[in-house]
Amino acid sequence: MSLLAGKTGLIFGVANDRSYAFHIAEALAKNGATCAFTCLPGEKNERRTRKAMEKLELGDAWLAPCDASKDEDIDAVFDAFTQKHERLDFLIHSIAFADREWLAPGKFTDTPRASYLSAIDISAYTLAAMAKRAREPMSASGGGSILAMSYYGSEKVVPGYNVMGVAKAALECTTRYLAAELGERNIRVNTISGGPLRTLASSAVGGIDTMLEHTPVRAPLKRNVEGSDVGGVAAFLVSDLASGVTGENIYVDCGVNTIGI
Repeated sequence: MSLLAGKTGLIFGVANDRSYAFHIAEALAKNGATCAFTCLPGEKNERRTRKAMEKLELGDAWLAPCDASKDEDIDAVFDAFTQKHERLDFLIHSIAFADREWLAPGKFTDTPRASYLSAIDISAYTLAAMAKRAREPMSASGGGSILAMSYYGSEKVVPGYNVMGVAKAALECTTRYLAAELGERNIRVNTISGGPLRTLASSAVGGIDTMLEHTPVRAPLKRNVEGSDVGGVAAFLVSDLASGVTGENIYVDCGVNTIGI
């Protein structure tokens, strides 16, 4: 029997076939899960997500537009999903945003209030907003797994990561509070701290090239992380094999977080 047979869930963040959400969807689908998706509003965004879904051989999977900065959009997605699907076993939150103008070395101090708050809103608050909507359908399914994507810049200074590091720290803390409140419903909430991966989102970070250059030198595994590395851990965390894991931040970065110098 497949690891995730009979499980159905919703994935936010498949922008193209290089995103972490794509690799997570690939691993979940290969292990028997039924995946539904969202994309940013607009024909171009839908076309790009559809193309990624087709590469996964999931071109006919459920897809709905969602601007996560709008509560009405999140409401509409969960209302439509629950009307179409009988259960909700997992939720993948793989979205983040920060104004790229302030994602460069030496720019953090000058980050405007609006950009600071926007980064936290899209990158962290949205997890709480989605968990709120997922709570009842997951409870009705007997519980479930909520999973979000973080990065080591939430804990240590990574040049150029700046306000996104602040937002990821908020995301990880949000995860712990959600895990504490939702545990009695058998809903587990975790984050994966993935290593740097060249994606559409990471291209906005001014120090991404340096991150990718340094990781193979410093990491115990002597390589950069691959999307499949994160996908495999996501499949585990969604599965019943991880039934006792919640409120955790799991590093999938080839071990670079363990190295002090």
